[in-house]
Amino acid sequence: MKIVEAPSGWPVNEEEALAVQDELRTRVVLDEPGPPVGTGLVTGVDVAYDDERDVVAAAAVVLDAATLTVVEEATAIGRITFPYVPGLLAFREIPTVLAALESLTAGPGLVVCDGYGRAHPRRFGLASHLGVLTGLPSIGVAKNPFVFTYGELGDERGDFAPLLADDGEEVGRALRTQRGVKPVFVSAGHRVTLGAACSHTLRLAPEFRVPETTRRADALCRRALSEATGV
Repeated sequence: MKIVEAPSGWPVNEEEALAVQDELRTRVVLDEPGPPVGTGLVTGVDVAYDDERDVVAAAAVVLDAATLTVVEEATAIGRITFPYVPGLLAFREIPTVLAALESLTAGPGLVVCDGYGRAHPRRFGLASHLGVLTGLPSIGVAKNPFVFTYGELGDERGDFAPLLADDGEEVGRALRTQRGVKPVFVSAGHRVTLGAACSHTLRLAPEFRVPETTRRADALCRRALSEATGV
C-alpha cells in the first residue's frame, strides 16, 4: 500500500501555514456561478484519522449530478505531518485528498467538502484551499458553524439564515435540507457563488441532512482507514 507523504516544502508549523493561507486566499474566485445544478459530475471528499498512528485516509466519490448514482470511487492513505491547529486542518488533509482526487479517471466536476470554504476565521477553509490548488469549483458543507453565528431560520426544507462574521459579512448560510432537521452550514469555496452552493447542497440532499456526496465519502474513508490500520 502506497503511503502519501506531504510534498516538499509543505508547511510543518503554524507560522508557515498562516503565510501560505495569506498568499493563496488572494486567488479565491467567488463571482463565478459554477456548474449548473444537477448536471455533469459532482465529487464528495472526506477524511478519517487515526491520530495514534498518524494516519489519515481520504476518499473521493464521484456521483452523476442528475441521478446521484456513483460513477467512481478512490481512496488514499497518508501520513499526518502537521499538528492539530483549529483553522489549519487543511494542512493535515490536503496532500492525501489530492492523491485521492488525482487517481480518479472521471470528473471530478464540482467538489463538495465536508468542511468550510469562506466560512472560516481566515476566509480560507478546506474547500477554498482545495479549489485554489486544483482550479476546480468547490463548496463546503459542514455539520456545525465553527465560529460564526446565525439567526432563526424556518423549519422547511430550503429555509436558511446567514452565517455572519463580526464585521457583518455573510460568509455562509445555515441551510435546512430536511424539514425539522438541524441545518447544515454551506459556504462557497472557489469558482461558485454562495447561492449556487446552497442550490447544489439541496439537490444533493434529497433524503438526509447531509449531501449524498458527503455520506458516501464519509463511509468510504472510514472503511479505508479501517483496512489500512487493521482496526
